[in-house]
Amino acid sequence: MANTRDSWDQTCDVLVVGSGGGALTGAYGAAARGLDTLVIEKTRYFGGTTAYAGAALWLPGNPAQERGGLTDSADLGRAYFRAVVGDTTPHELQDAYIDNAGETVAYLEESPHLRFEYRPFPDYYAAPGRFDAGRAVFPVDLPAPDEAHPLLDAVRPPAWAERLQLPVPEGPLTDGRALIGRLLLALESTGNARTQRDTALTRLITEDGRVVGAEAEHEGRVLRIRARRGVLLAAGGFEANAELRREWQGLDGADWTMGAPGGNTGQALLAAVEAGAATALLDQAWWCPSLRFPDGSAAFTLGLHGGIFVDGTGRRFANESLPYDQMGRQMLAAKAGTTPDSPVWWIFDGRFGDELPGITVVPADRETFTEAGAWHTADSLGGLAERIGVDATALGETVRTFNGYAAEGTDADFHRGEDPYDLFFAQSEGPNPCLVPIEQGPYHAVRIVLGDLGTKGGVRIDTRARVLREDGTPIPGLYAAGNTSASSSGPTYPGPGAPIGSAMVFGHLAATDLVGQD
Repeated sequence: MANTRDSWDQTCDVLVVGSGGGALTGAYGAAARGLDTLVIEKTRYFGGTTAYAGAALWLPGNPAQERGGLTDSADLGRAYFRAVVGDTTPHELQDAYIDNAGETVAYLEESPHLRFEYRPFPDYYAAPGRFDAGRAVFPVDLPAPDEAHPLLDAVRPPAWAERLQLPVPEGPLTDGRALIGRLLLALESTGNARTQRDTALTRLITEDGRVVGAEAEHEGRVLRIRARRGVLLAAGGFEANAELRREWQGLDGADWTMGAPGGNTGQALLAAVEAGAATALLDQAWWCPSLRFPDGSAAFTLGLHGGIFVDGTGRRFANESLPYDQMGRQMLAAKAGTTPDSPVWWIFDGRFGDELPGITVVPADRETFTEAGAWHTADSLGGLAERIGVDATALGETVRTFNGYAAEGTDADFHRGEDPYDLFFAQSEGPNPCLVPIEQGPYHAVRIVLGDLGTKGGVRIDTRARVLREDGTPIPGLYAAGNTSASSSGPTYPGPGAPIGSAMVFGHLAATDLVGQD
């Protein structure tokens, strides 16, 4: 923590650290209401992990839902959220998210650059108040500009392009990239904002207990940035920091995260702690099963429409069609796929050819996966079992039992196919479209590991997104949103878009409080 009144390299009203959905929502809210706003981004791209996302936004009771013919409200959303999250986080924090969700969308849509639409995607839990068809809204695709635009050209590529080192195709910005692009255009239109990439926060600067600015590294130089109103930390979690993950989560390494590369090292969180911030939920993440890549990294995998997951004993351990965070938690509980020596194998048959029966970053070169031991193929289940090192009898029994369930239409072990979320991705025409028999050679086994979309523990915040000390009092001048803060959803993932949606709401609340300091 720096405590000094020396000269400044840059000055602004509001300093925003990060450029994902929560950061840019906060930056826009401040700049649109007249505050001189500076956004600093650690990497060469805008967007963080938001740019990778499908960009569902869980925001109950908003105008886009109404236009889409969906009747929702804060009270309906609260009933469901409370049933899922319970008392694991403060109710007032939950209410701040839910009660301001609709207003956040309404405020953003006052800009001609921001537009959202409702699309079906089921809520994740069978709990009171659930919408089986979902309540999430999405950013409308952003048409490609007629000529180069420096902000849009700097939006992070989609996950598949960046992970596979492929060129980004021409055309509209979609999904998370559309959200980031639209927020950047809205921010630019205010005339009150500046953005600066390749600029990494190193520490916060305080005077008499108040955060008054920050130090950041840019092109080998340390910059001292004065923030007259305050600093908003929305720079992601610590998923890329192996040391912190080992200390706080008991995990060995940080290679399997889906967090965008170059950031998410927890520096914003550590800077806040140095300034006196309290923390919560540091053992938590937005978990997901992930496809292990030959280089040791992994890619988020969801929406299975074929195959089963087995552990190192050759047996199933969960409903493979569970929402991804719940499936990740089943992997944690079973200690399956959590370390290099606790494998999970995705077993499926030849009816899918060489295609993976699910949604993930599709491998560009199957051969490299085979050479790395991450994808095995055999003409028989016994041969496949030998290749992946599991008991052939156990694997055979597992597949025979599953095929019987597929014929009957009922998964007696794990009830796959009984929930609207399970059925959302199903493609089979059998008695239970989620249960596709494994009976046609050749047979495949693909390595699955426990990954995440980011950590969700961080600094404690209040209903105005102010960062709190251990005694519950706010640190003047310091705000947080997104994965830099402890999530209002606790150890749950209530529905599609809860991470980005809540980040945007608390970014909006931070901006509102900063503006209100007049």
